[in-house]
Amino acid sequence: MKVLVSGSSGHLGEALVRTLRKLGHEVIGLDIVDRPFTTTVGSITDRSCVQYCMVGVQVVLHAATLHRPHVNTHGRQDFIETNITGTLTLLEEAVAARVRSFVFTSTTSVFGDALVPPRDAPAIWVTEEVISIPKNIYGVTKAAAEDLCQLFHRNEGLACIVLRTSRFFPEPDDDPAMRKAYADENLKVNEFLYRRVDLQDVVSAHLLAAERASTLGFGKYIISATSPFIAGDMAEVRADAPSAVRELFPEYEDEYSRRLWKMLPSIDRVYVNDRARRELGWKPRYDFQYVMDRLREGQAIKSPLARLVGSKGYHPEPFARGLYPLS
Repeated sequence: MKVLVSGSSGHLGEALVRTLRKLGHEVIGLDIVDRPFTTTVGSITDRSCVQYCMVGVQVVLHAATLHRPHVNTHGRQDFIETNITGTLTLLEEAVAARVRSFVFTSTTSVFGDALVPPRDAPAIWVTEEVISIPKNIYGVTKAAAEDLCQLFHRNEGLACIVLRTSRFFPEPDDDPAMRKAYADENLKVNEFLYRRVDLQDVVSAHLLAAERASTLGFGKYIISATSPFIAGDMAEVRADAPSAVRELFPEYEDEYSRRLWKMLPSIDRVYVNDRARRELGWKPRYDFQYVMDRLREGQAIKSPLARLVGSKGYHPEPFARGLYPLS
């Protein structure tokens, strides 16, 4: 099978190329940055470049994007060009090339302000039915690109799957308050309860989406680690997260105490991956229980693929106050 991976020099893009090649597929890696897993250096907004890359392609995995940390370094028009115009160009050329399936890497950030519960309200049980309220240009452009995918399925018959991935970046949190309050690994382990996913599981979701797209036609799926919570836990999770976690994982406090870690006092949302597991046949392996087991055994909590790919960063230059501007 011949696969086009956009954003092949990025974190997810490299992981996809590595995995596909290992499985014996022919891969065209397209990115504006020249790195080992990119075969064609160019922009997804350059139609002639996209046409060249699309020849003979059966599956498109579209991971190229401007991310939320770029909001303070790039203009709104940059986001529109990359995240909307670039997606449109790929979709149009995929139709022209009679591509079998198109998988778009979106983000749970499209939910935006819909994830902010009122004071004293339960945490939000986030399924695909939650109506998005994007809160910045990143969320707006990713939501618009999702709509383009649906349009091309409806009007052009292109099988499109949208994967709304939760956090899988290895870099420190872009919120300076969270960086100050928690050790980096502590924060990431906490997030496996409600809004984090391992890179290996993200890759497996993409491969399943590519396989199932022709049968499903179109679908949007939340890709996040399986939370141990159920909908009935949302009041306790919001009011007293340590107590809610203790009920399910009595041993977690000892592991945290040995590392001088702490649990979040409150959790405001929980991403639900039921639809992806049911319709895509996705079986995410890396969750809070897995992480607790690895910590107890003194082993690495990241998948081998995540460790191999490592950190990419979001900007080529450092900033006076760390990885992120204005932080």
